[in-house]
Amino acid sequence: MKAQGFLAENGVDTQETVDAKAKLGESDALRMAREAKVVIAAKGAKITRFDMKKDAPSDDELLVVMLGPTGNLRAPTVRKGGTLLIGFSEAAYRELFAR
Repeated sequence: MKAQGFLAENGVDTQETVDAKAKLGESDALRMAREAKVVIAAKGAKITRFDMKKDAPSDDELLVVMLGPTGNLRAPTVRKGGTLLIGFSEAAYRELFAR
């Protein structure tokens, strides 16, 4: 996977890994988003950012970018500090994991 390769190449240690086969649906996704300060969703070349403290989006807006076609949380999903990053974008990963 691209995300795992990026993390390994850049010496990023993970504290917890959840198998992508785990079924995390709407309630799990919304809970994770509401606990974050910033949500970044990468889908192809498009990156969507939400400031959850200043201008939190509706549940529907969040679910559109967080869930895949099966209704489960899209993978990979990474949490670092107050940032939740859904999907893989090398640019977003570089920004989040800049040393």
